[in-house]
Amino acid sequence: MTNAFLLLVEAVGYFGLMATLFALRHRIGIGVFMTALAGLHFLETYLASVFYVAAPLGILSPGSTVLFSGKLVMLLLLYVKEDAATVRQPIYGLLVGNLLTLALVGVLRFHDVEPLPSGALPDMSFIDDMGWLMAWGTALLFVDAILIILLYEALGRVLRTSLYLRILVSVATILTFDQIGFFTVLHIVTGAPLSAFVGGWAGKMAAALVFSTMLVAYLRWFERSALPVPRGISDVFEALTYRERYHELVEQAGRDALTGLMHRGRFNEIGERGVAASLRTGRPLTLLIIDVDHFKSINDRYGHAEGDRVLVSIAARLLGEVGPTDTVFRIGGEEFAVLCSHPHALGRLLGETIRQVIGLGDGGDAPRCTVSVGVATTGPSVRSLEQLFALADKRLYLAKDGGRNRVVGESAADSWPADAGIAV
Repeated sequence: MTNAFLLLVEAVGYFGLMATLFALRHRIGIGVFMTALAGLHFLETYLASVFYVAAPLGILSPGSTVLFSGKLVMLLLLYVKEDAATVRQPIYGLLVGNLLTLALVGVLRFHDVEPLPSGALPDMSFIDDMGWLMAWGTALLFVDAILIILLYEALGRVLRTSLYLRILVSVATILTFDQIGFFTVLHIVTGAPLSAFVGGWAGKMAAALVFSTMLVAYLRWFERSALPVPRGISDVFEALTYRERYHELVEQAGRDALTGLMHRGRFNEIGERGVAASLRTGRPLTLLIIDVDHFKSINDRYGHAEGDRVLVSIAARLLGEVGPTDTVFRIGGEEFAVLCSHPHALGRLLGETIRQVIGLGDGGDAPRCTVSVGVATTGPSVRSLEQLFALADKRLYLAKDGGRNRVVGESAADSWPADAGIAV
């Protein structure tokens, strides 16, 4: 019973220390809590590989039973009181830190080591004892940390009124999954007996009970703010795996840095898909090419910074005039494009609206300017993005040659009628 009592003392001590650091996060910073969490990870893995004690239901390791279980509960606490974007930082930090540790140890082995004056040499055998377990344990922790959060959210829909059961079931389920995964490799590497699995699992179930009780008590007594309502599992998974950052990068990679509009590369990509869909369905696709009149004179007279502000203002007004399914691009210095699903007549009307709105200015101090617009629509003789662009560009230059500040979309016979329903 002495070992069981000591394990309970260790669990209470661990939770008390970490919960105190968490409670002080607004005063000393969340980084202190995260660093303490990571600092104990190395000891946890080492103890799980070599340090075992006898318990009533078998042998177990304090590293796995107390430190690992406690760390998983701390990550859940961090998620519950903060958010997925915060908790993913230590999850990925532990993963990267451990992998870097293993890589660095591999490099250190190539050194020619000099003995100390006492004749002592570094003993790297402990790395051999825990190297594979550290790599495997790190991978398991990464999976466990994400799964426990997702399970906690999933249970929120059926156990919303019972926070204790929601936490206990989440912790016990993931610790069971972890024990199976960790013992499998532990048995292969060290030959650990089945009693280590039984004892370890029983210890983790006791740890789940103790840590869940302390976590709920802490949340009710020390964290006064209300718990968040259950969040969407897909949204949480996106945040935990940084997928929303990936989507942002993909989105930003196709945008013009100044105006935030999509650039010429995305125009080609989206335009080709749009033309293909137009030919397939028989629905028109209209392209407007918009060029700022005498833009060079604006740069020459007011400076390039003012010229940039004009372009940003025009981009904003274009976005304000187009429909929700239309797409606006900046395809050149002072040249913009709009792809829309309007028939030709409505496309010309949109071009006229844009011309008038931009001509009125934005009401600020920016210099006023006008635009010329060329309009073209897919049809029997316009069956590719290249042809569509060439026709709209030709009409743009007709607008410029005709005195600028106008919309040209002649030769409507080349386009489908407003009620187009023909299949191509």
